[in-house]
Order: sequence, then C-alpha cells, then structure tokens
Amino acid sequence: MAAAAYDQKQFKKMTESPVCPLICRLAIPTTVSMLVTGIYNTADTYFVSQLGKSASGAVSVVFSLMALIQAIGFTLGMGAGSIISRSLGAKDRETAGRALSTSFFSALGIGALITALGLIFLEPIMNLLGSTPTALPYAKIYARYILLGAPIMMGTYVLNNLWRWEGKAVFSMIGIGLGGVLNIFLDPLFIMELDMGVAGAAIATLLSQCISFILLLVPVILKKNVAKLSIRNFSKDLSFHGNIWFTGLPSLLRQGLASLSTIFLNLQGGNLAGDAALSAMGIFSKVTMLIFCVLLGIGQGYQPVLGYNFGAKKWDRMKTAFTFTWIFGTSIMLVFAVPLFFFAPQLMPLFIDDAEVISIGTRALRLEAFILPLLTVNVMCNMTFQSIGERFKASFLSCLRQGFYFIPLVLLLPHFFGISGIEAVYPVCDLLTCMTSVPFAVHFLYRLTHGRLSAQQQAKEEI
Repeated sequence: MAAAAYDQKQFKKMTESPVCPLICRLAIPTTVSMLVTGIYNTADTYFVSQLGKSASGAVSVVFSLMALIQAIGFTLGMGAGSIISRSLGAKDRETAGRALSTSFFSALGIGALITALGLIFLEPIMNLLGSTPTALPYAKIYARYILLGAPIMMGTYVLNNLWRWEGKAVFSMIGIGLGGVLNIFLDPLFIMELDMGVAGAAIATLLSQCISFILLLVPVILKKNVAKLSIRNFSKDLSFHGNIWFTGLPSLLRQGLASLSTIFLNLQGGNLAGDAALSAMGIFSKVTMLIFCVLLGIGQGYQPVLGYNFGAKKWDRMKTAFTFTWIFGTSIMLVFAVPLFFFAPQLMPLFIDDAEVISIGTRALRLEAFILPLLTVNVMCNMTFQSIGERFKASFLSCLRQGFYFIPLVLLLPHFFGISGIEAVYPVCDLLTCMTSVPFAVHFLYRLTHGRLSAQQQAKEEI
C-alpha cells in the first residue's frame, strides 16, 4: 500500500506539477552530475598533459575507446529509460521492471566481452584508433585499465539513466558526482605524488567508476525506485531486447560516431601536425564537452517530464516543456560563448605549456564559441524524439553532427585548408546540424499545437 502511494505521488509530480519549475528541479542534479563527469574527464587531460604532449595525445586516443564503451552503455540505459518513463506514465510497472533488468544485465555481459577482446587485441586497437608511435606506449597503459572497467562503466550508465528517467535525478547526482569528485582528488595523488604517470590517471578513473556504480546500485537494492531490478525480470523475448536497442539507437549512433569521428580527427591532425594537433584537439574536446555537459544536463532534466506526459497523453504540458527548454538552453549556451571567445588564449595554457598546441587550441575554441548557442536545437530534437519513441527521427538527427557532416568535412577541410581545416571542422558541423534540425523542431511544435500527436500515432510506437 505504501509502495503504491509512493508511486502515485511520483506520477502526480511528473504529470501535474508546474512544468518549468519541474524541469529546473530535475535539471539541476543532472547538470551537476554531467558537469562533474566533464570535470573529471578534463582533470585527466589536465594532469596527464603535465607529462608531455605524447601522453596528452594518448588520452585523446583512448577517449574514442571510452566513447565506444559509453555509447553501448548509454544505448541500453537510454533505450530502457525511455521505455521506463513512458511505461510509468501509463502506470505499467511490469514493463518498466523488465526494461531495467534486461538492460542492466545485458550491459554487464557485453562489458565483460569488451574487456576480454580489448585486452587480447590491445595494440592493434590503439593503432586503429589513430595513435602515433610516440603516443602508443602511453595509450596502451591507459587503455588497459579502462578496458578492465568496461562492465562497471556500462552498468553505471544504465543505473544513471534509470534514476534520471524515473524523475529522481538526485540519486544520479550523488552517484556520479561523488565518483567524479573522488577522481579529481585521486588524479594528482596517483599521477604526481605516487609517480604513477598515465597509469595513475587510468586507475583513478577506474576507481571512481566503481564508487559511482556502488552508489547508484545500493538504492536500487534498497528498492527506492519504482522499476524493480531482478534477474527474474530479464527478458527472453528478442523483440523486447530489440525495442530497447532501437529506442536507444540514437545514443549508440551519437556516441559511436563520436568515437569514429575522433579517430578520423586524430588521423588527420596527426598527419598535419603530429602530437601537437592530437593534444590541442584533445584539450578542445574536453573543454567544449564541459560546456556541452550543461546543455545535456538541462536536456536530461527535460526528458523524463516529456516521457511521463507522453505516456499520460498530456500534450499541452509537452509543448510547454519543449518550448521552455529550447529557450532556456539557448540562453545558457550564449552565456558560455562570450567568455569562451575572449578567454580562450588564457584557457589553453592552463593545460599545457607548448606554443603550437596553445595556438591550435585557441583558434578552435574561438571558432566554436560563435556556434555554441545553436547547439540547443539539435540536442532538444534528438532527446525529444527518443523520449517519445520516434526512433527513426531521433536516429537520423543523432547522426548529423558526428557522422553525416563531420566525417566528410574532416576529410575535406584539412585537404584544402591544412590545420585551419582541423580547427574549423566542429563549428562548421554544428552550423549545418542546426540548420537541419530547426525544421524538425518547428514541425514537432506544429503537431503538438494542432493535436497531431494523437492516440493513433502513439499506438504506432512500442512501449
């Protein structure tokens, strides 16, 4: 009885409380957890950069491997999370529990397989990811520990998404946040004080992921969530597995293409300017990702509100949520864009004392500053269609930035413009992605306004 009353209270909060304050309340913990994640990734780059540009370049190489692990974890987590949110909005707890259990145990199994294969073929994988000969020894050391943590990392991403999509982002913030803070403190201890070098940075990341995993799992074991985790709930229905994977497909495409695009960027940059380009673009990626984490946090506060109200068929609340988040996210990105442009020359030397690296990174950051406010529309559209189960639209939009636009441009621009082409590739991609996403946003608002998200259309999407 108490559990039913608790579930009803959560349902009422997500479908009846004022939309804008609700999104803000959910966005604060998700933004904090995303920022902490971005900060400890940046901390790795900062402390490893003190060891030289070859070591810094190695982290950039392994980052694409981490992005691939993250891609699979987020695919399972986001796919299950969307199903969980819509199911709870429709008051279907059984399906929500099946989605959680299936995605969680799948993540552990696939993560273990990645660990085994990655350790066996470690050096060929590092070469495939774009490592230079001088960065290879560092990349192998760093990657070895990251691979050992693959099952834990993937399980963490699933649990993190569970708490977000249920509208209980505080649990997510505590788990991810405390793990990230631990990493920030362990990095200088292991790298500098204990003189463990690149291995110290990797071990710090592995330990922080383990702590996050435990902190996110314990409340599930204590049954503080609505969707129940149990090996008995693991689905033997292949179509249900397919539903999770296809719903999470935009995340797989987005993260997988991010990994692939990093490889192309490393190869092109390494050919043009060696370790200097690898290091500069690695720092650029970490700095811009830190800002992007704020936008993702806002979007992740928005997603469960949209999912719940889609399941409850409350179209007016969905329109309010979409419009508010688009305006709010754009405004926040504008706030970040101005100081990024003016202080880019002062920002790069914080990471490394190398004139060539600083010069490349500064120009890239300043170009990206012009485009930052335009990022919101693509993120919003991608998250919106994934939240309501329109998988093909979400998948197409997720491919734009890192796939359809990035890969051709990273091959063409450096050919014509040299290192300037490397510096400009992300801003050009972001501009084209924004131009493509705007019609999708406008059409979605039209559908909400004119009642086109009908029960008939909703029935076409599997929950």
